[in-house]
Amino acid sequence: MSRIDFTGRVAIVTGAGGGLGKNYAIELAKRGAKVVVNDLGGSKGGIGSSTSAADHVVEEIKGLGGQAVPNYDNVATVEGGGNIVRTAIDAFGKVDILINNAGILLDSSFVKMDEKKWDTVIAVHLKGTFCVTKPAYLAMVSQNYGRIVMTTSASGLAGNFGQTNYASAKMGVVGFANALKLEGAKYDVKVNVIAPVAGTRLTEGVVPPDIFNRMGVEFVVPAVLYMCSEQCQDSGIIINAGLGYFSRSAIMTGEGVILSDGNKIPTPEDVMENWGRITSLEKPRFFYQLAEMSPEWRR
Repeated sequence: MSRIDFTGRVAIVTGAGGGLGKNYAIELAKRGAKVVVNDLGGSKGGIGSSTSAADHVVEEIKGLGGQAVPNYDNVATVEGGGNIVRTAIDAFGKVDILINNAGILLDSSFVKMDEKKWDTVIAVHLKGTFCVTKPAYLAMVSQNYGRIVMTTSASGLAGNFGQTNYASAKMGVVGFANALKLEGAKYDVKVNVIAPVAGTRLTEGVVPPDIFNRMGVEFVVPAVLYMCSEQCQDSGIIINAGLGYFSRSAIMTGEGVILSDGNKIPTPEDVMENWGRITSLEKPRFFYQLAEMSPEWRR
């Protein structure tokens, strides 16, 4: 088995001042990567800023003999995203790896969800992924190589009470990856997605304490490092990782039923009568892209 080695590679990790991001950055550096440690230094609700979080991680990496520089920009702006990528290019000459990890939470039942909570969470998780990925992707295309890891959540994949804003953003990231994997293919830019289950400041208080204490971030890191490597040739894969458990999630389409010859318009009663077959996932199919869907399905 070949050892995964990032010597000569340059990585950007957003939200790397603590939790998962910090561990991604440190483990990449241990394996030879030069790392840009990005962190705004705000609260888990996105309030405030500080340079200390990113600085501490950079010093830890340097103490281990690695190379790293800090960046304090906000991922949720085009200017901030550009500055993050520019930091990598100015310091190390290129960017090979991007891990979109930065995130915040502003949970609320939908009855109490307001525009500010909605817009702020969407801005960091979904727009933030765009703002950093765009300049990083352009740099990767120019060198015909890149690895991008985006972060989704079980809240989006399966749903979670009080997180309509967060869940929407996280499923938006999946759609983003599904499209970008196709555009990046001819440039050897792989785009994959991690759905982590880890004990971080975003999950503290959300899961029971006894489970939280066992959800070490180190259990997620191996999957992300593999997806960042040259050895990973898959693109558009969603991986669940936590507590030593790894699995794939995918959006599947059932076999379904054809209720028309192309001329007859089915009635609501036709749908009702066939509801069991329509909703069945007994023989599901996975479509890598829209073009693979059958004409019957798309008609």
